[in-house]
Amino acid sequence: MSVVILDGTTVRSFVGDESAFNKSIDERFAALDLNGDGVLSRSELRRALETFRLTETDFGLDTVTPSDQISALYDSIFEQFDLDRNGTVDLAEFRSEMKKILLAIADGLGTSPVQIALEVDEDGGLSLLQEAADLEAAKIAGGERN
Repeated sequence: MSVVILDGTTVRSFVGDESAFNKSIDERFAALDLNGDGVLSRSELRRALETFRLTETDFGLDTVTPSDQISALYDSIFEQFDLDRNGTVDLAEFRSEMKKILLAIADGLGTSPVQIALEVDEDGGLSLLQEAADLEAAKIAGGERN
């Protein structure tokens, strides 16, 4: 676990740095594409979503969401990613949706810095928010300002 201080500008800067953003997203896409066919199936994306802790029990609540509702949630998210409705998510679709998600996070954070505790990914990788904070720190250390 790490603790970072960031705001929406930090996240927007990361998304705006096409090279850094695409590298991070491409790495995540490759890790999710378990069979290496260049697209994400519904089950590959669901496997990733299950690590995000989206249900009540993940937050310590005793409520259990029925499995059909959980499946509907995952199906709905998959449909958001599958822009061309061909039943798979390609890299361009994945990049597009991840960009939207991160920009929504940036909007939610606003311009006031907040302190956030971030978990390390199961494979030891950094979260996208950690990468955004690290990119900003590197720019500041190198004398570049946003």
